[in-house]
Amino acid sequence: MRFDIITIFPEFFDGPLDYGIVRRAREAGLAEVHVHDLREFTHDRHRTVDDRPFGGGEGMVLKPEPLFEAVESLLEIAEGQPQGPALTPPAGTAIVLLSASGRLFQQETARRFAPLERIVLLCGRYEGVDERVSEHLATEEVSVGDFVLSGGELPAAMIVDAVTRLLPGALGNEASTVHESFSLTGSAAPPTTSQASRVAHYAILDCPHYTRPAEFRGWAVPQVLIGGNHEQIRRWRRQMALAKTLRNRPDLLAGAALSDEDQRLLKELRRQGPV
Repeated sequence: MRFDIITIFPEFFDGPLDYGIVRRAREAGLAEVHVHDLREFTHDRHRTVDDRPFGGGEGMVLKPEPLFEAVESLLEIAEGQPQGPALTPPAGTAIVLLSASGRLFQQETARRFAPLERIVLLCGRYEGVDERVSEHLATEEVSVGDFVLSGGELPAAMIVDAVTRLLPGALGNEASTVHESFSLTGSAAPPTTSQASRVAHYAILDCPHYTRPAEFRGWAVPQVLIGGNHEQIRRWRRQMALAKTLRNRPDLLAGAALSDEDQRLLKELRRQGPV
């Protein structure tokens, strides 16, 4: 198994992956971990990786160009290869975007990742990542929990650890992974009362963000974000946030405080079918 971690803070990983099972797996040749500085895939004097979002708002958004170039370089995919809706990675490879808006990472996710040959982990930062990375580059978007972190570095280290321990020979005793707390068979256990209460306090996921360029490889920023109509932007962002929550974390909707407008938008989204 090979892990590639793309981050703007490569020094972060100087310590966390040098201990315990991950270190032993690396020394035994069962796992490789390569850390890549995202700024190495920029071409301007300031090595810029972020920009302000279209439509206004606080914070900065990671740009699509360096992330696409980094992945294409690592996977030896010709730049601009995709003519369809998304970049196609080699068989046995996952491209995972670490994001607070992703599907929840669970033990079954780790089990699904373990047979792969390679996992590329994209560490999100700032207020978000250009939505075209999620739509056209990442094979999936993953969150490690209902809380906000400064970036995807800690989640990336957690995923490397969780997946590595499932690799044949990593633990020594293969039966160990079968009897661990989260090794569930059949349907997942229902949440406890405390878990359900905790989830209920969270709102819906954030809306998609887009930054320059306005068009990247034929994928344009939604026109509504450029038109300057603040009410249309507000409504679009709310609808897209609801759509992402319905797609990635429908469990949050049960405990979210939804307005009448939200209910109408959700009804419309459900009528449209899979989101």
